[in-house]
Amino acid sequence: TVYLYSVVLVPFLLRCICTVCTFRLVVYLGRDNQDLFNFNEEARSVSQIIRHSGYNSNTNNNDIALLQLSAPLNFTDYIRPVCLAANDSVFEAGTSCFVTGWGTIGEDVALPFPQTLQEVRVPVVSNTQCLNTYSTLTDNMICAGLDEGQKDSCQGDSGGPMVSKNSSLWVQAGVVSFGIGCARPDIPGVYTRVSQYQSWITDRVSGNPPGFVTFEGDGSTSGGVPLSAPLLLALLPVLLALFVLS
Repeated sequence: TVYLYSVVLVPFLLRCICTVCTFRLVVYLGRDNQDLFNFNEEARSVSQIIRHSGYNSNTNNNDIALLQLSAPLNFTDYIRPVCLAANDSVFEAGTSCFVTGWGTIGEDVALPFPQTLQEVRVPVVSNTQCLNTYSTLTDNMICAGLDEGQKDSCQGDSGGPMVSKNSSLWVQAGVVSFGIGCARPDIPGVYTRVSQYQSWITDRVSGNPPGFVTFEGDGSTSGGVPLSAPLLLALLPVLLALFVLS
């Protein structure tokens, strides 16, 4: 079972589903907690998993996959598509991003009942700085976190979205991938960099193209195409970046 953070169009983590069969996967959208009934959610089974052939389990490079849902979705106030960062996007150090998930809220500290979807705000950390912690970091990754720690994604958040907002437009910059512990000082979290996979995603999505937009270094956006219902018949990036709209 896959629980998604409510917005649609999603790259997901390959390492999370390498050994999972499609008949065992159910994607829930519009859900804001895991223990109570969610009136606004929709569920879809997964008809196909597309894994990135270049995934390296030692370095977590190319940690991304796509899930094809079994049926189209209905957009509502609780289920909306998120734009994906285009390949010329720039997320400068300090760019404010939001990460959502149902993972632990500290190292070995479980999310308590009713397991309500959590959100954390963290700034982008430059790859140059991040290399001081992770020697195998590649251009396909993006880092985020605070020097003092205290805020971070954690175990159980893998595959969740990291997004940044410009005006009313949400743009997905990353997918939670890996890290050392959680929220430790001077140790940022590492995310799959969505903008590096524009061609890979587009080549595998039939019908209308995904909504890629260029995120500028100053936080502005440009380009992109409107997303429409037929897109949901196509392959949805497993960043099932469905994050709850505020």
